[in-house]
Amino acid sequence: MANIKSAKKRILVTETKAARNKAIRSKVKTYIKKVDAAVAAGDKAAAQAALTAAISEIEKAGSKGVYHKNNVAHKVSRISKAVNSMA
Repeated sequence: MANIKSAKKRILVTETKAARNKAIRSKVKTYIKKVDAAVAAGDKAAAQAALTAAISEIEKAGSKGVYHKNNVAHKVSRISKAVNSMA
């Protein structure tokens, strides 16, 4: 356990940031699941709407530093490809 005041503060700050990042990652996963569910159901309109919302959330998470920009691009590309490949 830390004894130095600044180290104790760093522990608290790290816990706060980790909780925030975890919440954001969870939110992004939920949006991606909505897109995947719409694609599986074959509902093109719902998939398109879910895709727009998901891309927005993923880009937001990337801008906050939760995801690396290449990871953001990979996630967006994967779900976009799934929606665009619908018949």
